[in-house]
This record gives sequence, structure tokens and C-alpha cells, in this order.
Amino acid sequence: MSERNELRLSDEIEVSPQTETPEGVLELFLDDEASVAQPGQGSAYAQAGQAIVPAGDVLPERIYLLPINNRPFFPAQVQPLLINRQRWEETMQRVSNTSHHCVGLAFVGDIARDVPEDSDFPLIGTAVKVHRAESQDEQLQFIAQGVRRFRIVRWLSRKPPFLVEVSYPKEPVDRDADETRAYAMSVINGIKELLPINPLYGEELKNYLNRFNPNDPGPLTDFAAAITSAKGPELQKVLETLPVLQRMQAVLPLLRKEIEVAQLQSEISEQVNAQMHERQREFFLREQLKVIQKELGISKDDRQNDVETFRERLEGKLPPARVQTRIDEELDKLSVLETGSPEYGTTRNYLDWLTALPWGITSTDQLDLTHARGVLDRDHDGLDDVKERIIEFLAEGSFKGSVGGSILLLVGPPGVGKTSIGRSIAEALGRRFYRFSVGGMRDEAEIKGHRRTYVGAMPGKLVQALKEVEVENPVIMLDEIDKLGQSFQGDPASALLEVLDPEQNVDFLDHYLDVRLDLSKVLFVCTANQLDTIPGPLYDRMESIRLSGYIAEEKMAIAKHHLWPKLLNRDRIPKKRITLTDAALRQVIEGYARESGVRQLEKQLHRIVRKSAVKLLEGEENVKVSVNNLEQFLGAPLFRRERVLKGTGVVTGLAWTSMGGATLPIEATQVHALTRGLKLTGKLGEVMQESANIAYSYVIANLKDFGVSHDAFDQSFIHLHVPEGATPKDGPSAGVTMATALLSLAKHREIKSGLAMTGELTLTGQVLPVGGIREKVIAARRSEIFELVLPKANQRDYDELPDYLKKGMTVHFAERYRDVAKVVFV
Repeated sequence: MSERNELRLSDEIEVSPQTETPEGVLELFLDDEASVAQPGQGSAYAQAGQAIVPAGDVLPERIYLLPINNRPFFPAQVQPLLINRQRWEETMQRVSNTSHHCVGLAFVGDIARDVPEDSDFPLIGTAVKVHRAESQDEQLQFIAQGVRRFRIVRWLSRKPPFLVEVSYPKEPVDRDADETRAYAMSVINGIKELLPINPLYGEELKNYLNRFNPNDPGPLTDFAAAITSAKGPELQKVLETLPVLQRMQAVLPLLRKEIEVAQLQSEISEQVNAQMHERQREFFLREQLKVIQKELGISKDDRQNDVETFRERLEGKLPPARVQTRIDEELDKLSVLETGSPEYGTTRNYLDWLTALPWGITSTDQLDLTHARGVLDRDHDGLDDVKERIIEFLAEGSFKGSVGGSILLLVGPPGVGKTSIGRSIAEALGRRFYRFSVGGMRDEAEIKGHRRTYVGAMPGKLVQALKEVEVENPVIMLDEIDKLGQSFQGDPASALLEVLDPEQNVDFLDHYLDVRLDLSKVLFVCTANQLDTIPGPLYDRMESIRLSGYIAEEKMAIAKHHLWPKLLNRDRIPKKRITLTDAALRQVIEGYARESGVRQLEKQLHRIVRKSAVKLLEGEENVKVSVNNLEQFLGAPLFRRERVLKGTGVVTGLAWTSMGGATLPIEATQVHALTRGLKLTGKLGEVMQESANIAYSYVIANLKDFGVSHDAFDQSFIHLHVPEGATPKDGPSAGVTMATALLSLAKHREIKSGLAMTGELTLTGQVLPVGGIREKVIAARRSEIFELVLPKANQRDYDELPDYLKKGMTVHFAERYRDVAKVVFV
């Protein structure tokens, strides 16, 4: 169907593509060579049974002519036309001055002359009514409504504007003849057969065809002729055939030929589609589209597209000169490589990463301390000292104009909010946030990238982070930095030295990019549970902020303000449907979630919500969780109230673990008096074993000073035990506690009740400082111990604790062990 001729007016009369006019007919605009519609793209006719000339109109005897080049215009056809304003304006002006507003359209064929002569015009043409004529730049537009065939009788003007005298021949038709009706039905069936196999004919044509009546076959025949792809001279013969029966006899072969061509095209298309695999078909169509677009000048090949894409990415970015030079070199290389070569793919991937980075793009820091306090208070309850430390950090940055280049280390037990504090810092600053965990990382290429020579090479995590956040100054969190691994593939901790050193990360080198990156604007926030496993050189580059565990009051506030509302909102349960009393919440904290953080507490609260949801769906109106029915939701408590061990030779110590602070009872007893000796149990580490031996030696050497016979342990075999023997224990803070247990055994006296202690001891009786004072104080409060003995050197650490931790506490600071003995044996 691609060979249809177009109906053309001479000299740039144009018809539109298929649209719908306000009257519900199809429109066509002619091209610059005065083309009228392709078949099936907009022919429309008046309804059968209607008069061709509207009532009250009189066909003129004189009419102006417009020439058509490639297809004749048929009666009752309605199409908008565009004509050359300069050449045909006078003709249209004269038409507009007539009362009938009619003009004749005559097929002249392809002629070499710009303006046809009278000899080029056929005798038969179509008279049309002109509607809605208006000017558009160099063209005139009007809607032509075909009215009737005319025959030229006499020429009145043989030059433009052409004027002729016409007559309107009759179209003989015997509507009642069987042959006429048979041909009419054949034409209708042919048109209906053509419509399903040719998508050019729309729903409007189908509806229009349904309105035809075989009793009025003239317009039907003209419609059938107009939708074929026959040549202009053949259609002109149809137009000149006045007897309707003969006209149908001429049109029916054209219509059958059109059907055969459409069917053949459909069969060929089906055969091709059946033979092609889905991917091959898609490839074929894409290649066809590329060729067509290339011929039309609207597309470029893959190589040009890639080069332009990479150049467009760099718009608005300010890469350093050395980076821009590298990009230009790689783009030049890409433009000469074959798209199918392996090096092309490698170079393209490299440029994809290099141009995606945010060179010179930064976000503006929001150094408003009031806003920062609001964000921290909103997201976190408690942790006042940590919040104050962060505010100080931001205040320092407000004076120098930036907080970039700093590395914060948040140290604390699991579940205390280290990661969420990092997010809050980013929000307070108005910066983008990116987090990735380095726990268990064993390959240094994860940090510094792979060499481009390897298959599947990629940049390191830091480059990936900058690409994702699209700014050069995000907040990047390195989670679990104390759990870095090490293997034959390298040492990631050593690779991080360059990243976290403010003096070096200005020129950080990623192995894949092989260009220098400026990481000095990035705010790094690291998290760790303990410091022991962090390499010294790496720890030296960080500013440490310690997050201790929460006491019960802080957990209560966190559960009320954050955990419980979050769980209800997540499950979309109205707050009024489930009520959790304060007493029940405290019991959950003390009996089911006694760890330093709040992760276990959240899990227990989630269990309550789940079981409450079941009760609500089973018909209960509301659920109230109290101390009396708490075990129905959570079962028996996991923790009972710790009973402080008492007796001769029993002392409560304080210990620090990666999970927070804990109380550590130590027991000493005399097994027999046959021989002298010391036995240690409780799965003690080497450091604690040495502390026990030091305490044993110190007590024996100084028994007389403490009012005990110097030979009290000469014939005594002593057993020193630390309960919960299945739990490994180690650390340099139990010396004072062990010495006190041994001295209590030697004096046969119990120590003061409700008292705990911590500190390391030397052979000369010096009490050395220990770490984790805050965690140990919290552990003592949790066990309701309010009197402590701490090393004198740790007094500053205790004084810096918040007031709510020190409230009600009695603390004795010991410089030598004699100071401890004076307190415990009063």
C-alpha cells in the first residue's frame, strides 16, 4: 500500500495528515507540491440518501479553477487544503466575492510548467464549496467540500485566475436493477474486506461505510476509488465515467487489486515474523530504525552517542585540569575505537565512572547550632554528653566555614544508636548520607579499587559513594571498623590510612580511576564496639566519641518516644487500641532487655505488638499490657533481679565488655590447710590470671600491715573463682577486687554490703586507673549498688559523668590499696 498516489493541487497546495475535523470527518493537508490525501488517510463523504447540494444552494454556471497534480478530487469528499498564497490569492479572493463560494478542482497530472495551460485541464472536474478560508504566512488554508462533477463548456480566462463556464452532467443510474445492486454490494464487501488488513483505514471509515445505502451507489463508488492506490490517470477515468454502473465496473478491479496487494503484504509480514526469533526480530527492527534515522539525519552511531553523552555529563562540573586532560584523552581514544572491540567496552566503562563523579559539586553546610540541637534531641533521648560533643564539633566548623576533613569515631556497645547518630549528623549539616559496612572486609581493592587491566574491575567503595550522593562533601559512615579482616588479598585497615588521614586524602588515588580524588571535604564517621581490635595507626587518625549503655530511665524515654510509636505506625495499629503501662515497660527493660543498647528492647516490644494484633483480630476491642499479664506476651523473664553475693571472701567487682558494663563477683575460699597454693577458675584470660597472682603476692607480703598474722596463708590452699565460668573473662581491672577477696578471707570478715570496686593493683600496692568508668557506673546502678571504690586517677572521668548517673552514688577514690582497705573493712 506504499505506492498510493497523492491528490495534489498545482503549486504547493497541501493536505493535512489524518486528523478529525469538528464535523467528525478526516482531514488531510497537502505537501509543498499540492498533494491531497493518501488513500485511507482521510477521505470522507456525505451520507447516502442526502442531497449532494445543500438545500437552497444553486450551482454556479461560471467557476474558477485550481489545478491538481497527482490525484483527482471526488464529489462529496471533504478535506482541508493549503495553497500557495502568492500564486492563488487572487483566485481565492474572487471566489470569496461570489455568493456561492465554489471553486473547481481539476486533475492536470505531472506537468513541467509551474502554471498549467488551458490545454492541460481535462473536461471533467469536481466543484467544491470553500469553507473557513484563512491566511497562514505564505499559504492560504480552506476546507474543500466536494459537491458535484462539472464539465468545462467554455473558457472565459485562460490565465490565472482561470475562469470557465461549466455544466453539471447527470449520472445515469438504475437503482432498481439487480446488476447495479449486485455491483454495489460487491464494492461494499470489498471495502469491508480491505479495512481489517490495512491499518490506514480507521474507525471513522468503518462507521462511514455503515451509513452507505446500496440504493445510492454513486457516492459509494467514488469512495471506493478514492481509497485505492491507483494512479492519477486511472482515477481520472473513473471521475469522467458518468454512468454509475460503468463506474462501478471500473472501480471494482481497482478495489480487488488493492485487496490482493494488502493480503500479500500481510502474508509476507506474517511469514517473516514467524521465522524470526524474538531477539533477532528486535535487533532487526532496531537496525532498521538506526538506518532510517541516519538517512534522515536525526541519529548518530553508538560511538558518537557515547562521546556526546559523556560530554553532556561534564556540563556544570569543574574537574581539575589533570582530570580534564585524562577525560579528553580517553574521549579521543573512544572516538577512533571500533564499537565491537574489547578495549572500546573497557574505555567506555572507565569514562562512565570518570564522568559520573561530582567534580566541583558541593552542598552548602547548615551550621546552625539551634537546628542541630533540635535534630539530635528529636532523634535521640539521653546521650547528652555525646550530643554536646557533636555540637562542639559543629561550632568549630562554623568558624572555619567547613567541617570537612574530620574523622569521628563513635565507640559503644551494640544497639546504643551509633549509626542513627551518624544519620542525624548528616541531617543537621544538610549533607547527603552514605553508609557502608567494612566489617569482615578482607580485600583492600574494596577501598582503593581494582586495576583496570582486570576483567570486571570496579572502583572502590568511596568512589561508588561519591557517584551515588552526587556531591563532593557527603557524610560517609564506615560501620564496624573494629571488625576489619586481613587476608592474602591485602590489608583493608592499611588501605584506610590514606582515606582517613586529613593530610593524605586530599590526593586519594583510586586504582581504577588512576586520577587523584579530593576526599578532604568528606566528613567520615566511623563506628566500633571496642577499640582493642582497631590498629593503632588507624585509631590515631580519628576523634573518638564514646557512647555508653543506657540506664533504665533512658531506655524508658527511648521506648516511649521512639520505639513504641515506630512499631505501632509500622503495623498501622491505632495507639488507643494497645496500651502499655509504665510499670510493664519497666519490667520489660529489667526482666527481658537488660543489655546496654535498645535493640533487644525493640524486639520484645515488637513481640507485644504482634501478640496484641492477634487478640485484636480475634475480637477484643482494646488490649492493655500490664505487669499482671506481661508474661502472657513475653513468657517468663529472662533476667531475675541480681542477688549480690555476700560472705567472707566474696567481693563484687565492676567489669567492662564490648556489650557494656557488668558486675563481676569474685569468690575466695580456703580449700584445706595441708599445703600452700592458689587455684584459679572461671575461664580467666592471661591478664586476669596475672592480676590474681599479683593480688595474692601483695596480700601475703602485707598481711601484718592489715592486722593479720603474717603466716595466715602459710598452710592454706586458696581457691579463687569468678562465677559464670563458661564465660571468658579478661582485662586489667580486677586486681583490687581480687586482693580484697583474699584479704577478707584472711581477716575472716565480710566487706561492707552494697559496695563494688574496680582498679588494677601493683605489687607495691599502687591502684592504677582503668577504662570504662561510665559503663561500670551504669552496671552498678542497674544492680542497685550505690557505693563504689574507684582509682584516684579516674576521678576526672567520674566527674565528667552526667548528673543523673552520679545521683545517689557514694564514691571513694583510692590511690593505694590501703585506701581501699580503710573503706571496705570499716
